Amino acid sequence: MHAYAWPSGLPQNGHVVVASSPPGSPPARVRNNISARSLGRTRSGKQLLVYTAAAASAGGSLVSSSSSQLVGPGWAPRTTTNFLHKLTIHMLFTLFLRRSSRILLLAPFIYITAMVLYIGGSAMELPARFQTCVHIPGSYYRSDEVFNNLWPAMQQTNASTSYGVLQAWEYPKEGAGFRPCVHHLHHDSTEGLPESNGYILVEANGGLNQQRSTICNAVAVAKLMNSTLIIPHFHFNSVWKDPSVFGDIFDEDHFISSLAHQVRILRELPKEVMVRFENISMIPRVKVRAWSLPRFYLETALPALKQHGVIRFTPFANRLAYDGIPKRIQKLRCFTNFEALQFASPIAATGQLLVKRMAAKSANSNGNYVAIHLRYEQDMVAFSRCVYEGDHEEKVRLDNARERGWRGKFNRTGRVQQTPEEIRRDGKCPLTPVEVGIMLRGMGFRNTTPIYLAAGKIYNEEKSMEPLHRMFPYLETKQTLLSPEEYAPFEGYSSRLAAIDYTVCLHSEVFVTSQGGNFPQIMMGHRRFLNKGHPKTINPDKRRLVKLLDNPQITWEKFSGYLQEMLQHIDSKGLAFRKSLPVTTTQLFQNPKASLYTCPVPECMCPENSNLIEEQLQSSQ
Repeated sequence: MHAYAWPSGLPQNGHVVVASSPPGSPPARVRNNISARSLGRTRSGKQLLVYTAAAASAGGSLVSSSSSQLVGPGWAPRTTTNFLHKLTIHMLFTLFLRRSSRILLLAPFIYITAMVLYIGGSAMELPARFQTCVHIPGSYYRSDEVFNNLWPAMQQTNASTSYGVLQAWEYPKEGAGFRPCVHHLHHDSTEGLPESNGYILVEANGGLNQQRSTICNAVAVAKLMNSTLIIPHFHFNSVWKDPSVFGDIFDEDHFISSLAHQVRILRELPKEVMVRFENISMIPRVKVRAWSLPRFYLETALPALKQHGVIRFTPFANRLAYDGIPKRIQKLRCFTNFEALQFASPIAATGQLLVKRMAAKSANSNGNYVAIHLRYEQDMVAFSRCVYEGDHEEKVRLDNARERGWRGKFNRTGRVQQTPEEIRRDGKCPLTPVEVGIMLRGMGFRNTTPIYLAAGKIYNEEKSMEPLHRMFPYLETKQTLLSPEEYAPFEGYSSRLAAIDYTVCLHSEVFVTSQGGNFPQIMMGHRRFLNKGHPKTINPDKRRLVKLLDNPQITWEKFSGYLQEMLQHIDSKGLAFRKSLPVTTTQLFQNPKASLYTCPVPECMCPENSNLIEEQLQSSQ
């Protein structure tokens, strides 16, 4: 079977378009303004063509893929893209040409079927064959064009049509929020705390906030198993490259003393226990599946602990489920996260210093400011596999960054990956500085808004940050607020710098997250804990946002209208209950739907108004 391409049109530059046929067969005539598709040959050997008007408008000629003979200039053969489709139509036309009255009776049915297959087949082939021609909104980065289009309108926006930081939130209403109800754990009596079943060692991996959740889960597991917890060891990560230990980041004394009524905690394994093993790696290791339930720890890990007197869990990230956990253990996890884990003195002091300096620079808003967690660093951009500038230089730079950080993870054979276009449409690309700025201006924040930017080394910083500075000139960072001498002790320690950012973001009036991850998830939960259950966080609907940012012709009125509606929706949904999942008595693990550390209501927070909990439960149904 020959496959023919009909690029467009018919006679061009003096050429007459003729389909290739076997020797002796007459040439296939082609009518003007009609294109052709090969359906194979008839029994007589003639080339059979179906004519369509799809490609008849532009100039071109017909090419035979069998002989690769160029009938018209400038065109190459087209390969068959849907063999089954063509074979089906070929069979139908072959039957149609048979001289049989019984077959001819089916002519109307065959004709309709062929047309449906032809039209339907073309439609089904469209995404694969014409994906470069069809633009799906939200697929490509065009935010710089959108900014250039909207910037004149932003400059003309009057102060009366925008607002300050204090007008961002309407909720929670007076008396309609929540209050923490875990403080009693600090004062529980040590009486009744039974003898320990042994020692457990935990390795915390990842960045600051993944380590934070690991610590909280380790305390909960120690309580479940009535064991003694050794201060968790921090695994050195090749991406974050921070050699800090627990005491460099968190206040060990406060951590141990605040939990003394609940769990026994030691800084290191007693020598009389350690002497039984040559090194830590010789201590029996219990492998834990992600999101394991208490049943696993009580039926599998606890017997091993009683047998050996000491066990270790590694890795331990996300190794305790959020559902099916006793309420007293859930409260203990919240207490550990929001009360027991306080930053070490150097970090805490520097963080509070930055909060005071931001408040001083926010005098026009009563000391309130906006904090943006911007994850537009090179490692995050590389990990996301998103495309921004789209040139060869960017591809080489990000490919090299992926190889350095993840060593072939993205090139493994058989790995199923989304395309960059699909990733962007799915809202998984880190927002750029210009995208964050456009979003906030569209939501109504005026250009005098004081902003703290929590970020590492910004990708392509000089170029990408310039529009954000134009939109919000009162923008500060750690580096601008601290002197070189004040900044020097933390330079090169990513987790310590993240802890400083955490403190400044925690005490902001508005927190803006630009990408998912442990930092914003833990931050939102902590802010709920301090702000009556409301996170006061702008966590944008990025699937919707990327569509708006993919339209360079959008007007300022339409754009700002969508963004202000988005902010109102975020505010109204701020008071939310964690949606838990049912767990059966036979389960050993349960994948989560919502994190306790992101939404501590209702397990760790109680309603200010006794009628509120019933209203919230009804509204969430």
